[in-house]
Amino acid sequence: MKIALIGASGFVGSAILKEALNRKHQVVAIVRNPENITLKDENLTVKPGDVLNENNVAELIKGCDAVISAYNSGWGNPDIYNEFLKGSKSIQSGVKKAGIKRYIVIGGAGSLEVAPGVQAVDTPDFPAAIKPGATAARDYLNILKEEQELDWTYISPAFEMHQGTSGIRKGVYRLGLDNPVFDEEGRSVLSVEDLALAVIDELEKPKHIRKRFTAAY
Repeated sequence: MKIALIGASGFVGSAILKEALNRKHQVVAIVRNPENITLKDENLTVKPGDVLNENNVAELIKGCDAVISAYNSGWGNPDIYNEFLKGSKSIQSGVKKAGIKRYIVIGGAGSLEVAPGVQAVDTPDFPAAIKPGATAARDYLNILKEEQELDWTYISPAFEMHQGTSGIRKGVYRLGLDNPVFDEEGRSVLSVEDLALAVIDELEKPKHIRKRFTAAY
């Protein structure tokens, strides 16, 4: 497939980029700073883009089969809540303007339900430092649930996502929908490499059209 990958130089985006290229997909990587992508591949095209401009997004992704958004407005951004929602809605509009149906969004784990009707982001122990960004990701999921035109999928990572959990792509994961997937120790853990595996698996063989899912070991 020809995939537009927004946020391809970030923590999650760079892992998705490697997984997609390893599986011989063509990737149009859309980033703020193209120099941050040093990877060279005959199937990779890098383009600078402004996600806050939906017309710019539409132009950059035109001709692609699917769009994967790993957009993050920056954890250190003092206005992360508003900018994340603005950027996410702009990307969504750009995808529709470009006439692309398949849209995969990498969201947050904060919207996963840890008790009936209780999302992790609303619990007292949720880390204050990431609450604005996590709340924005949760609120965008609610917006996406109203989307009827696109074949969207929203992916929530595990609560604990490390660079490889020792740098290894295990090639396995278990799936859930609105509740976290816990291991026998009661932990929700997945490497970013195996999150990328789950993303490209969903792209190649869709199982969650107009749904949210999560993955962990």
